Amino acid sequence: MHDAPPSPLAAEAEPLAHGLKQRHLTMLGLGGVIGAGLFVGSGAGVALAGPGIVVSYLLAGALAMLVMRMLGEMSSAMPASGAFSVHAERALGRWAGFTAGWLYWFLLVVVLAVEATGAATIANGWVPGVPQWTWVLIFMVVFTVANLAAVKNFGEFEFWFAALKVGAIVLFLALGTLAVLGLLPDTQPVGLSNLTGQGGFLPNGWEGVVAGVLAVVFAFGGLEVVTIAAAESDDPARAVGRAVRSAVWRILLFYVGSMLVIVTVLPWTAMEPGRSPYVAVLDAIGVPGAGQIMNIVVFVALLSALNANLYGSSRMVFSLAERGEAPAGLLKVSGGGVPRRAVLASVAFGFVSVLLNLKWPDTVFLYMLNAVGAVLLFVWGLIAVSELRLRRRIEREAPETLTLRMWGFPWLTWVALAGIAAVLVLMLGDEGARPQVLWSAAATALVLLVAWVRELRDMRASRT
Repeated sequence: MHDAPPSPLAAEAEPLAHGLKQRHLTMLGLGGVIGAGLFVGSGAGVALAGPGIVVSYLLAGALAMLVMRMLGEMSSAMPASGAFSVHAERALGRWAGFTAGWLYWFLLVVVLAVEATGAATIANGWVPGVPQWTWVLIFMVVFTVANLAAVKNFGEFEFWFAALKVGAIVLFLALGTLAVLGLLPDTQPVGLSNLTGQGGFLPNGWEGVVAGVLAVVFAFGGLEVVTIAAAESDDPARAVGRAVRSAVWRILLFYVGSMLVIVTVLPWTAMEPGRSPYVAVLDAIGVPGAGQIMNIVVFVALLSALNANLYGSSRMVFSLAERGEAPAGLLKVSGGGVPRRAVLASVAFGFVSVLLNLKWPDTVFLYMLNAVGAVLLFVWGLIAVSELRLRRRIEREAPETLTLRMWGFPWLTWVALAGIAAVLVLMLGDEGARPQVLWSAAATALVLLVAWVRELRDMRASRT
């Protein structure tokens, strides 16, 4: 494989526009991870762990926080549109940057189909006369146009989307806390009966907590986009540091806090499969139209994720093209500093994914979804290994750029790596999650094979 470049700090100036402001990045960091997985998918975790889901979120959130801190450290020292793909290349060699970049791009464009289809399903429920595929087409066209126009359009969309999601979480926490204390009309203090009854705090033991971790850990995916976006701000190093600092602890508060409210207000046994626990709590405390309110929030969350994934995938494939790891034709940038061909390439594959999801959701698309099911953990692992390699080199060559440092280096980095490995092992032992690990491993092996073939080709070309 190709040796890593001698200096991890040899970054070229980005040709992209610097249209993102600090408020865009801060809100992107806060809202990028708050999605349908939290509002709807968290119910599956509660069913597995009971009140212990709070511990599950603490463990999964702690792992995500460590990864984000590592990524923030490297991105503030070496901001780049390819973020962790660039870091992996500088730390481990071209093969690592190629693998991390293409795997993440594939992850984003496949998940984009899930988000577009989910948002279209909700919209079709509101306006049944408009077919689901038409809604998908509308959403894809709108966000493609927004991403082609200027990066500030992406920033504004995400700012207001994230503001609505953050506002919904804060309001939910406030109403839930008042309900627990019995301060809402026609309510009595709940106390801790729902935490200690129905089998206790850990009704399914620590096995339930572990199962809960597997159910919720992927809900923290999406934090990475803020480090990709930082390269298009006026002061990338300072902007990404501030965004990471403000996002990390607040996200943990939102996730763990809302889970604590849910299992305190309602008995965990009252949760219905497929129903949002947030809706259940709002109904229980007498909020009118709770289901429709949450439908709106989930709809916005899905569109927000669609927008962020289209942006992130286009910047990742553009960064790969910059380093000669993707077709050079994707390097063309508009007068406004937007990589339009990279946007179109990403949305084109996104359209293919949507069509597969609509036509063959339980066969072809399911295989694609399984192929990216564990990719996030593989990328997190590369981030941790890259940070171990780069931190020492940055301390030697440019210690002044370490404005944001990983906590407890290197011990907590090793703890994070051990945590990632543990989650993968647990997934292999889980019948439902095992196909995701195996298919994702196969996809990763294929990308590594392509990287190896490219290395051999380049070595032969250099000898002639």
